[in-house]
Amino acid sequence: MPGKPDFERFRTAVLRETPDRVPLGELIIDNVVIQPWVGRPCDSMEVYMEFLVAAGYDFARVTPHIDFNPDKVPPKEGLRIGKAHEKDWDRTWSPEGQGVITSWDDLERHRWPTPDDVDYAPLHDAYACLPDGMKIVAHHGDIFTTAWALMGFETFCFALAEDPDLVAAVYERIGRVVLRAFEVMATLPGIGAMWYSDDIAYTEGLLVSPAHFRAELFPRMKAIGDMCRAKNIPFLYHTDGVLWEVMEDIIDCGVDCIQPIEPKAMDIVEVKRRYGDRLSVMGNIDLGYTLTRGTPEETAEEVRERLRTVGPGGGYILGSSNTISNYVLYDNYRAMVETTLASGNYPISC
Repeated sequence: MPGKPDFERFRTAVLRETPDRVPLGELIIDNVVIQPWVGRPCDSMEVYMEFLVAAGYDFARVTPHIDFNPDKVPPKEGLRIGKAHEKDWDRTWSPEGQGVITSWDDLERHRWPTPDDVDYAPLHDAYACLPDGMKIVAHHGDIFTTAWALMGFETFCFALAEDPDLVAAVYERIGRVVLRAFEVMATLPGIGAMWYSDDIAYTEGLLVSPAHFRAELFPRMKAIGDMCRAKNIPFLYHTDGVLWEVMEDIIDCGVDCIQPIEPKAMDIVEVKRRYGDRLSVMGNIDLGYTLTRGTPEETAEEVRERLRTVGPGGGYILGSSNTISNYVLYDNYRAMVETTLASGNYPISC
């Protein structure tokens, strides 16, 4: 049994120290996995909190609503709608070629949200039913991802060389809203940490040049990190992919914890060995096979292996190598959680 939530357990691990046991952590857990755990759809904040307590989490990740295309302008190449796999729902996919904003005229015509348009209702709802011992991890992000998705990835990449001022203008309009959202969230009740998410890499390398991230993204992340440091609030960062080229930049942004460290991209033991004195690590249980195609027994063994090799010395939060998506096998997810609760006590002896 997980016992009462204890946010200090999570905070201790994020700040690279040793709590009573290895905490659990995920950025997103799909309702398809939550529903069988609680026996009904996760259709309210109260059910979400009930699940988190029952599964042994010490925090609730909650995100405000920001719509960067409030007029629902379609991309110039048209909408692509489809499913990623047989269990998926219909999705609208980000454009590869020409997106919504491909020129200065598009940028000026576009109706951008203002900081006042951000809807913080989810955070207020979460605080109203926050269980004893738990705190909210306030989450938003995707300044880079929103920029390329609005422009279309090919348009974005060409503009990096041909019209970098247009790219910078898109960043400025997105960044000021996101940064203000983090400033506001830091003042809300029940907040225990901040989590910025923005995928900048894949398993073979960065999506664009590190020089671009150093010019446009990392200064904005550092602004969030500086605010967190001033308020003594831990700062977490989610990105996929191989990050060796920019790990020092990420640390310089004030990031305390990085998630999810894909097994195919980076060796989590090596990440902790090289950076564990400055950065805690979260995640790494494989979604390529273990959680999605393996067995509960294989999942439990992989969890015990991570506890043995990454857990000692603290600074580790166990979770998946991305998120708990709707194609994660429920029994495997449950094996991951229950094995962590059963075998993750310090000192690690599994």
